[in-house]
Amino acid sequence: MAQLPKRAKVVIIGQGGIVGSSVAHHLIEQGWDDIVGLEKSAIPTDIGSTSHASDFCFTTSHDKFNIYTTKYSQAFYEQRGNYVRCGGMEVARLDDDERMDELRRKVGSGKAFGTNVSMISPSEAKERFPLLDESKIQGAMWDPDAGLVVPRSQKVAGDLVEEAVATGKLKAFAYTPATRIDVQDGQVRGVETDKGYIETEYVVLCMGIWGPLLAYTANAALPLMPLEHPLLFFGPCEALNGTGKQIVYPLFRDQGNSAYVRDTGDPTTTEGGRIEWGYYEPDNPRLVYPGAIAEPEEARMSPSMRDLTLDQVMEAYEKAIELTPILGELGWEEKHSFNGLLSVTPDGGSLMGESPEVRNLWFCEAVWVKDGPGAGKVLADWMTHGTPEMDPHSVDIARHYPVQKTPAYVYGRCYETAKKIYTPAVHPREPFETGRRMRTSPFYLREVELGGYFMEVAGWERAHGYAANEATLLSKFRDRIPVRENEWDARHFWDVSNAEQLEMSESVGMVNLSHFAIFDISGADAEGLLEFLSVAKVGGSTPHGKGVYSHFLDARGGVHSDLTIIRMADDAYRVVCGGDTGHRDYCWITRMARQHGYHNVHIEDRTDTLATLGLWGPKARETLARLVSNPDQLSHESFPFATAREIEVQGVPIWAFRISYVGEQGWELYFPFSYGLRVWDLLYDAGVTPVGIETYANSRRLEKSLRLQNADLEVEYNLYEAGLERPRVKEANFHGKEAYLQQRARPRQAAYLCTMTMLEHRDAAGVLRYPVGQWPILDPATGEVLVDSHGRRSYNTSLAWGPSLGKNILLGYLPEAYAHEGQELVLEYFQEHYPIRVEAVGYRALLDPDNERVMS
Repeated sequence: MAQLPKRAKVVIIGQGGIVGSSVAHHLIEQGWDDIVGLEKSAIPTDIGSTSHASDFCFTTSHDKFNIYTTKYSQAFYEQRGNYVRCGGMEVARLDDDERMDELRRKVGSGKAFGTNVSMISPSEAKERFPLLDESKIQGAMWDPDAGLVVPRSQKVAGDLVEEAVATGKLKAFAYTPATRIDVQDGQVRGVETDKGYIETEYVVLCMGIWGPLLAYTANAALPLMPLEHPLLFFGPCEALNGTGKQIVYPLFRDQGNSAYVRDTGDPTTTEGGRIEWGYYEPDNPRLVYPGAIAEPEEARMSPSMRDLTLDQVMEAYEKAIELTPILGELGWEEKHSFNGLLSVTPDGGSLMGESPEVRNLWFCEAVWVKDGPGAGKVLADWMTHGTPEMDPHSVDIARHYPVQKTPAYVYGRCYETAKKIYTPAVHPREPFETGRRMRTSPFYLREVELGGYFMEVAGWERAHGYAANEATLLSKFRDRIPVRENEWDARHFWDVSNAEQLEMSESVGMVNLSHFAIFDISGADAEGLLEFLSVAKVGGSTPHGKGVYSHFLDARGGVHSDLTIIRMADDAYRVVCGGDTGHRDYCWITRMARQHGYHNVHIEDRTDTLATLGLWGPKARETLARLVSNPDQLSHESFPFATAREIEVQGVPIWAFRISYVGEQGWELYFPFSYGLRVWDLLYDAGVTPVGIETYANSRRLEKSLRLQNADLEVEYNLYEAGLERPRVKEANFHGKEAYLQQRARPRQAAYLCTMTMLEHRDAAGVLRYPVGQWPILDPATGEVLVDSHGRRSYNTSLAWGPSLGKNILLGYLPEAYAHEGQELVLEYFQEHYPIRVEAVGYRALLDPDNERVMS
């Protein structure tokens, strides 16, 4: 065996699995060399999740990024001769209408994000999967591109490592477990193994179920838990004899029973002759602490293959026989059946990107076989270019705030997520039950008293409406607030939210915005750093107290961040970000400061010390004027739009920022948490109506045509396409400027973000619909999804009912040829078609009552 080197540029830990091998392959493709791969076991792994994975790939997801990595992986496997497109189906039982709707929804997501799934009848399902009792189902979804990695993803991993070693750019070491990641001054310095120390610049962790243990040695949190996944084998199955195939029948998912069925092919193939039945426990999933995983010499089969008994799965097994009777006819092979360990995370997404705690420590964790090569490409692109092609916000480990990586939180959320791997159908707005009340504003007690309907984001409890307002406001505005007859449309939505918006637009309302991520940035390099990061001019002659809405770009000119920067002094700024994006923005700021030499910067996180209330409406000024000693200071002339200053409200010092995300005149009021209840009570006693976050985040935002980061704004699109380009390009250099100038020079962009309305929203049953989620936009003449010249597909990025306009409003990117006011198109929603019309191309508010606003 080769001698363990003393140093390397990159050390990949977990080299023997499909993820680690894919990372090495793609790093080498990107020009990296001097890579060392470490594996606790053999290469390919004989103890990791890859060693026992079921190895099938479905392209059925509601997440665009996940579909991207799966499609890439399928093509990657197929190009190597390691993929069989046998097709796959998901079924809905006769008594499961919710599952049937979920299948229709998956077809919609497939059209929006680029898969080929479609609905088929029970008889078609039987024809394609003869093991099915079609009398027990009402329909199925067919994925023609679903298939199996052959002969095993384990074999593919081994081949990739061998090929990488043959290039001379990777040295791989089996049976060489890493024991510690050496971190000094917050940066990776090396890796300790039981065979010696390796000095290195980068570490990539691809250890799967063992990942948290090694991350802990670097004081970096990796929020995942291993989960037991029962896998049972039945056989021998004579129908597979003589087929000569690696897999004979299509893949079969009975997700209403949280289970799937696949055959293992002809008995002469790798693991042939059996029927495999896999199950995810939806009621009492069995999480395993990483430290409790057995060592190889202690395990009967493998550390990631734990014993199971039939009574563990009996209820689901008996239900499975109803659809696939062959499971009851064949014998259960106890010695081959086991609980396979896989990784589950607090929100179900993979964990990728650079550690927020440690520089140059990269993660590629909690990745399924179907996404392994795609995840490897994403990580290699990310490490090489600073960002991948597809916006990684849904997998970026920086999406988790520190409070969301604590052990109790991780266990609770992973337990809840494990219940939902296959069933039930998860609504886009479905709230988590665990990990709640982690972060509450100083107004929380008052909101509880008012009957707040709380949802959660980034650990913050946010009321979407208040039951206390229902008695007066629903009756007042009932004729303008439709009843949502369809349960799916109405789920996790409260009518009072729309009533609160209308009341605010007539009078004055206050919105709890304490979930804002707030960073005070100061020091000699503060101006230089923020000027370099921001497309807008925030330094130079920008006066103190001036707020600027701006964006951070990646190197290719894609929109990475959407935020507001207020100059507080010559060398001090306040940066205000959305709660959901705030930690990623913080990580971006700190990384860019380090990479580009802005060392004399101090960043103070004020998120948990500054409370924020939005005070808006036509009576906002007169209401606030009654509470300050000098009402004249609030006039438009004295306090123009996009400026901030200190005011005093009944003895409370408040930093007031004249800004509006809801189109109404007013202020964001910032003050220490300790004053929270007093400020709330003063405003409430002055007649200000509490308004839930629904108005701010969705309905009023869309009436104003305002964009949301990670929904309407992503790195795949630029500011010109989003309608947010600056009137002039500032002289100062900024990150992404070269790409931004190239975009500016184009006569037309490939696509434009448009504001649209639904012209009709009554379904075939006569029920008025209020769409939820993301759905494809079609050409009415052809019925095909619109696709721009870059291959990007059109779907609604945001969608909400606008009570002030009485219309469903949506945002979405349309190819240049279709981006014209008055253009009529089609929105597909649960396989029904609804006419929509383009109302505005680029940014233009459909309703803008704040006529005092002056664009800066």
